[in-house]
Amino acid sequence: MSHLISSGHRRSAPPGESPLRFGVPGFAHPLVAPLEWGELARAEVRLDWTVLNVASGPGSRPDPYCLTAATRLREAGVRVLGHLDVGFGSRPFGELVSEAQRFLNWYKVDGFSLDRAPTEAGALPGIRRVVTTLRTLRESAYVVLVHGTHPCSGYATLADQLVTFAGPWSRYRWSQVAEWTADHPPERFCHLVHGVPRPHLDEALRIARWQGAGTVYLTDRTDRDEADPWESMPGYWDEIVSRIGPGLSE
Repeated sequence: MSHLISSGHRRSAPPGESPLRFGVPGFAHPLVAPLEWGELARAEVRLDWTVLNVASGPGSRPDPYCLTAATRLREAGVRVLGHLDVGFGSRPFGELVSEAQRFLNWYKVDGFSLDRAPTEAGALPGIRRVVTTLRTLRESAYVVLVHGTHPCSGYATLADQLVTFAGPWSRYRWSQVAEWTADHPPERFCHLVHGVPRPHLDEALRIARWQGAGTVYLTDRTDRDEADPWESMPGYWDEIVSRIGPGLSE
């Protein structure tokens, strides 16, 4: 098990470190949430990537609403990732490749977000095979592994970015960071936190920086009553955009 640094001994962000950026795990369908998808194209939003999840993947046929949303974001310079559920390493290789190809054919995605990525060393060869194939399908594919917790360090060699925390604020505020992450720059790590109260925004951003994450997504939405906290925009969206800073195009 990776050695963990307690919350009281997080590493401080070095002076001059790159500002935080957003990683958006995907809103509800663009037909249901058009304002949310439109907000991501704003020049002042410092956005690293967003995930397109049509129907637990690319769906069985092209979706015109998702195509329009993805096209607008790409034209605005936003990196759009296709959602692939690897089922902690249990999904058949052929199914994943087929879904990836459909994302590329229909939505021209810039890469892939591999949800429910495994964490143990034994699953590394299988995930390496998937990632290598994805980069064969699209040479410059940007790949994010969504573990939701710290995996063994070998996964850092496979992807462009690892999501090493995904969960509620009640757990994040006492979370720990794996010691091996200090060997990598902040842009290699992302934290997704839901249920963050507005008064704790600054604290949550400090934790992200202390733990060496360069990409974050914070929301006051919760998973209460089995709701998806990522489907709608945070109630304090404008505030958090201003706290993270202006986009590169400003």
